[in-house]
Amino acid sequence: MIGQEGGCRCDKVRFRINAEPLVTAVCHCRGCQKMTASAFSTTLTLPADALEVIAGEPVIGGVHGPDARHHHCDWCKSWLFTRLPPEYGAVNVRATMLDDASWFVPFMETFTSEKLPWAQTGAPHSFEKFPEPSDYPRLIQAFAAANA
Repeated sequence: MIGQEGGCRCDKVRFRINAEPLVTAVCHCRGCQKMTASAFSTTLTLPADALEVIAGEPVIGGVHGPDARHHHCDWCKSWLFTRLPPEYGAVNVRATMLDDASWFVPFMETFTSEKLPWAQTGAPHSFEKFPEPSDYPRLIQAFAAANA
């Protein structure tokens, strides 16, 4: 995973992953459904400094608030990643933007309360909304153990 690259649909924005994911997930919320024009978004949660933009300049789109900022290509509008507030120490990269996402398997799914009835992911951990912040250390530890 370390050193894997990805980019937007038109390839004007490129990035590199410089750490193993803390956890993998899909989100079924209506916002993600609308942003992806699909049943859910895919996510690699990485340490905040593990994402390196190596070409182009992403712009803020989608969520613009203080809690999260969605980053897109200004040309093709692909949703690339979401920067979380500094206290989280993480960035969520859309797994489908990787050059090779064939290895991606969701470890958890969020917002199952808004899930389309036919959307099945096989994720071993499910949450009606987002996990509580206190749940993340356990989930990160379980993900690391499952992928050791």
